[in-house]
Amino acid sequence: MDFIEVRTESFAVAEEFAALRAHNRSDGACAMFVGSVRDFNAGAGVSGLALEHYPGMTQKNLQRIVADARSRWELGRVRLLHRVGPMAVEEDIVFVGVTSSHRQSAFAACHYIMDRLKTEAPFWKLESGDAGDTWVAARDSDRQALEKWQ
Repeated sequence: MDFIEVRTESFAVAEEFAALRAHNRSDGACAMFVGSVRDFNAGAGVSGLALEHYPGMTQKNLQRIVADARSRWELGRVRLLHRVGPMAVEEDIVFVGVTSSHRQSAFAACHYIMDRLKTEAPFWKLESGDAGDTWVAARDSDRQALEKWQ
C-alpha cells in the first residue's frame, strides 16, 4: 500500500499518479503534491540546488511520517518520492500522493505529510545562485504550519 523512495533520478508526475491509482477501485479520492526547484528564495535568485541526506535515517523517518498519517486518517495508498543530489530550476523534488475513500482524509493526510517532511525529514539543502552556494535553514513558517497538527 505504501511506496516510499529516496532517489537521485527524476520522476514523471503522470507516471507516479498512474501508479498511485492503478487497480484501486475502493478509493474515491486522491490528493497529491509536487514540489519543484524554483528560481528564487528569500529574495535572491537560485540557479539550482543539491539535497543531501543520511540514507538509513531518512528512509526510517519517511516511513514513520507515513505511519503517523495512517494513524490519523483512514487511507488507501500513500506514494512518497523524494529526490536527493543536484537539481536544476524547474526539476521536481518531491511527490506525495494519498488515496482514501473520501477527499477530506486524502487532502489532510497529503498536507500533513508535507508539513512533516519540511520540518522533520533529514534532508539538507544547498542552494546555488546570485549569492553563491548557501545552506538553507529551516523556516519558522514551516514549524508554525506543523503546529496545527499537534
